[in-house]
Amino acid sequence: MLGLGTLAKKVFGTPNDRKVKSVRPLVAKINALEEEFAALTDQGLIEKTHEFQRRVQEQGESLDDLLPEAFANCREAARRALGLRAFDVQLMAGIFLHQGQIAEMKTGEGKTLMATFPVYLNALAGKGVHVVTVNDYLARRDAEWMSKVYGALGLSTGVVVPFQPDAEKKAAYQADITYATNNELGFDYLRDNMKGSVEEMAQRGHFFAIVDEVDSILIDEARTPLIISGPAEDRTELYNTLNKYIPELTEEHYTIDEKARNATFTEEGNEYLEQRLQAEGILPEGQSLYDPESTTLVHHVTQALRAHKLFNKDDNYVVANGEIVLIDEHTGRAMKGRRLSDGLHQAIEAKEGVQVQPENVTLASVTFQNYFRLYEKLAGMTGTASTEAEEFAEIYKLGVVEVPTNRPVQRIDEHDRVYRTAMEKYQAVIEAIREAHEKGQPILVGTTSIEKSEMLSHLLTQAGITHNVLNARQHEQEAQIVGDAGRLGAVTIATNMAGRGTDIQLGGNVEMRVQEELARDPEADPEEVRARIEAATAEEKQKVLEAGGLFVLATERHESRRIDNQLRGRSGRQGDPGRSLFFLSLEDDLMRIFGSDKLENVLSKLGMKEGEAIIHPWVNKSLERAQAKVEGRNFDIRKQLLKFDDVMNDQRKAIFNQRREIMDSRDVDEIAADMRHQVIDDLVDQYLPPKSYVDQWDIEGLAAAIQEGLNLSLPLADWSQEEGVDQEVMLERIEEASDAYMAEKEAAFGPEVMRTIEKQILLQTVDTKWREHLVKLEHLRSVIGFRGYAQRDPLSEYKTESFQLFEALLDGLRVDVTQRLAQIRPLTEAEREALQAQMYSARNEEQPEPEQHSMPEEPPRIEVVGETRPGFDENDPATWGEPGRNDPCPCGSGLKFKHCHGKL
Repeated sequence: MLGLGTLAKKVFGTPNDRKVKSVRPLVAKINALEEEFAALTDQGLIEKTHEFQRRVQEQGESLDDLLPEAFANCREAARRALGLRAFDVQLMAGIFLHQGQIAEMKTGEGKTLMATFPVYLNALAGKGVHVVTVNDYLARRDAEWMSKVYGALGLSTGVVVPFQPDAEKKAAYQADITYATNNELGFDYLRDNMKGSVEEMAQRGHFFAIVDEVDSILIDEARTPLIISGPAEDRTELYNTLNKYIPELTEEHYTIDEKARNATFTEEGNEYLEQRLQAEGILPEGQSLYDPESTTLVHHVTQALRAHKLFNKDDNYVVANGEIVLIDEHTGRAMKGRRLSDGLHQAIEAKEGVQVQPENVTLASVTFQNYFRLYEKLAGMTGTASTEAEEFAEIYKLGVVEVPTNRPVQRIDEHDRVYRTAMEKYQAVIEAIREAHEKGQPILVGTTSIEKSEMLSHLLTQAGITHNVLNARQHEQEAQIVGDAGRLGAVTIATNMAGRGTDIQLGGNVEMRVQEELARDPEADPEEVRARIEAATAEEKQKVLEAGGLFVLATERHESRRIDNQLRGRSGRQGDPGRSLFFLSLEDDLMRIFGSDKLENVLSKLGMKEGEAIIHPWVNKSLERAQAKVEGRNFDIRKQLLKFDDVMNDQRKAIFNQRREIMDSRDVDEIAADMRHQVIDDLVDQYLPPKSYVDQWDIEGLAAAIQEGLNLSLPLADWSQEEGVDQEVMLERIEEASDAYMAEKEAAFGPEVMRTIEKQILLQTVDTKWREHLVKLEHLRSVIGFRGYAQRDPLSEYKTESFQLFEALLDGLRVDVTQRLAQIRPLTEAEREALQAQMYSARNEEQPEPEQHSMPEEPPRIEVVGETRPGFDENDPATWGEPGRNDPCPCGSGLKFKHCHGKL
């Protein structure tokens, strides 16, 4: 008998079926317009784009109303530019993206082309659309490939990559469509909020983003915040010294928690370290590691322990060119330029004997969750998202829709095989590869680390099986290796297949083989080469199909079901046959750390013989439960990280908005005056308490504070003796005196120069205060967890204290800006003359004669000497004319005006 839930699904369909059904009428409308758009000329397609832009931007028509025509126009442009006609399921997925949802499409269903439809439609609004990829190679490749479609529609395409010149980067963001990686977008957002003027900012807003491999970017990478940092105090010696002690430790000295990736010292460990550190003179005699003064030292020793016991070479990082390069555990890629924080990276550098780089302090940071929530509309696409649907809904308000495949999936997913030991497992893996290889079936072997992929590669070499290895070391040949993985008899070992961006096509990738051949023989006829390779590939594909299609063989289960599904999904694309099989052992990390004892008991009772495997659906279920447990734990970590970052995010928005307001304003004198008046208010309240008598006032204290903060010497004692003077009168007089003093400064500098000074001081002070605040918040975060022992909620404690710190930041900001503005003054005549003499002597100093080398002579340098302005009088600025800040100084020194007579 059917359950109620099953019966309801049979009658009404699943929620996913209903979503798919709801967009079919729209797809029918797009198809009905196909002939009309096919009849247009190439110029006609571009004119249609201009018409759509007018309808949206000038007439206010909604993008939803425009969808069928825009999609039909885009489909025709793609057919002409790329020779690809989008399937109905691609249009369907495009509609879901436009609605701000995640489209889950199987590998090989054409996500890159599908994205052009919602991108084109939303770009018509003229606010810029961002397409987010997982690496720079894909950003460049997709931008180059799809720009042909956008170009045929009259739209511009830009690509943002690391180390791009500012002008190029700004132009890329100004384009209608911009391709970039998640890291580069996040860092550009932070960099923009450290710039000195609006003109220098690169991004122009956050309107609509489509995230490719959305699960990889918004979930896997969301545990690590993006941080821009600057150098801090150098502790190289300390790291190298502490590193020597860790190999001396025995197991009784420390405990390791692999689940939480944490390492701590035991009582014995602390005692042993105290003796060693005191002997070396690092820990003062009589001071214990438990003393508050030892906090920093304990932190660094613990990081050294973690570096040795939790971070493994060729698993978590590689050593390349004398640098520690981290490996992304989810994609297996090397993350050049990324560093672990809190001194952990330095501890690993000391462990591997490479040069220890100085530690950094945070200048700005943001999490991916909070960066991507800036967008008015967000959408994503991937092959695997449904297992994380709850997280997408809760954190990003994104729904997940499974889009049907164009052709039914024919892949056979076999039950996992579980062995007792890793060695037995690997022997079985080699045997399975040999069997499939002998009949010419291409095999993709998935591993979880570089170390394991290289060990398996060694075993295959011993067995005489030719193969390719794809991991962080073969980063450059990635597309080539993946492109060849579907060829007859090919064996490819891959660390991870998330976001590789290149399809494994059975028989090989025609485009890549054509490019290779033409690179080898540039004289060859491209048409003849293509025809020959297409025929050879078709013949090879037929043989691969007869051998059973691509065989995906995984040597371990990953922490996340999603990543296993991504690997599986490489086989059986576009209705091709294929099979997938996972080989496991009781010694695998997932089974060892997270597997249930029950599973181990069942397997031991079954009395497994050597080399024998257990194959049963129950084992699969048990493993999936273990994976779901890990996924749940990781979700909790990310949720917790986000809750803490949300507190900082509100403050970050307030500060970044304040900076933007300062940069946008032509005149910031009102902001500066408000700050000054608030500082005077606070000082008067502090030294002349409300409702107090004159003899209770601290006049001397107020006079000293005003002298320090406002640079004013006022007769406060005389004023306080006058009849009828109260707190209000004193406040007004001090404000009037400070306003008059600042008006004098403005007259001395000139209004325009004064506005520039005010703006620069405001921005510099905001930035300095924000950096100091970030350090305080980091320190607060590191200790707030201990409040839990006092039965107090660490998060609400963090909210309260961080708000108090933020209020202190704002108070400090007002005081510092007021003080700095009060201290500035133009140079006196004597100072200006001394400075000029100094500059002249610096310019006229004799250069030491260069050593003689047998090298061609350097061409003579031409030095530009400025001309003195006719009638120029050193002491009369009226005779200087009106030079710009960067113009040559009218005195004829040859220096810029701002570095000479115009120096503030």
